[in-house]
Amino acid sequence: MLYPLARSLMFRFDPETSHEVALHTMNIASDLGFHKLMGAAELSDPVEVMGLSFPNRVGLAAGLDKNGIAVDGLAAMGFGFVEVGTVTPRPQAGNPKPRLFRLPEQNAIINRMGFNNDGVDHLLKNLQKSTYKGILGINIGKNKDTPNEKANDDYLYCMRKVYDRASYITVNVSSPNTPGLRTLQYGESLNSLLDALKSEQVRQAKLHDRYVPIAVKIAPDMEEEEFELVASSLKAYEMDAVIATNTTLSREGVEGSPFAQEAGGLSGAPVRNKSTRAIRVLANALDGALPIIGVGGITEGFDAAEKIEAGASLVQIYSGFIYHGPQLVTDSVRAIQALKG
Repeated sequence: MLYPLARSLMFRFDPETSHEVALHTMNIASDLGFHKLMGAAELSDPVEVMGLSFPNRVGLAAGLDKNGIAVDGLAAMGFGFVEVGTVTPRPQAGNPKPRLFRLPEQNAIINRMGFNNDGVDHLLKNLQKSTYKGILGINIGKNKDTPNEKANDDYLYCMRKVYDRASYITVNVSSPNTPGLRTLQYGESLNSLLDALKSEQVRQAKLHDRYVPIAVKIAPDMEEEEFELVASSLKAYEMDAVIATNTTLSREGVEGSPFAQEAGGLSGAPVRNKSTRAIRVLANALDGALPIIGVGGITEGFDAAEKIEAGASLVQIYSGFIYHGPQLVTDSVRAIQALKG
């Protein structure tokens, strides 16, 4: 397969440069059939979640394609669904560079990107060029300079903008790279946001004659009681799914890395156990009230199946895809198929 060669070439560049090059060549590469040479396969394992029919349970997590420029190429890698974003109402540059760090010995990445994106209008323009007809999630957030007391306005603005284009909408309240954002996961701040989102969802469904599910993405860095409180709020406001989890602030598992002290969220293999623990706690607390999308630390097929076994209905990958390419998608679909018998 070509992916190990392609990865070795891309890893000669700094992480953010190689990321941008890969995104801007992804659609062309798939048009030329290179995705098949890198291990991609179209595997069917259909499942219905959130009222949507997924061709398989393995999706691409948000963050890889923030501006929706490579949806067609990414979909060709075998994913059952693709999530773009996080996108904010207004364009923003994100945090100063360098802000993305590879930890190859640990199969991990640290990032402090800070919701760098070209804004929701630009995302929608890019998506107009896509021919992808599959399930598309759009992940929304707030601008860095929007105070938390006005955060609801940013989420509602983005929700209205993307409602007609999204298969489902993800509300990101868990990135560690926007100051104060994670406080929106707790207590009255969370309840206020969920109430506003649900009310707007009802309005938009009537306006468009179409119900678009809402998923809420949460952090792994909570105590069991905090996960249970979040679960209670998600049930009370009838959210459609929870995505568990985002990156972690912990540095457990990467202590020996020269980048271990870099600020930002840690993803990849070291977050696997924290994410799976969150899924188990949520599955118990939710008791089937809404589905869980498991993400965090999937670097081989077994990891994907483990998250399904823990209670997830779907999984997403990101960092593992960077290190292992589309073969990981194929392996994950097959491992889940084997688990389901």
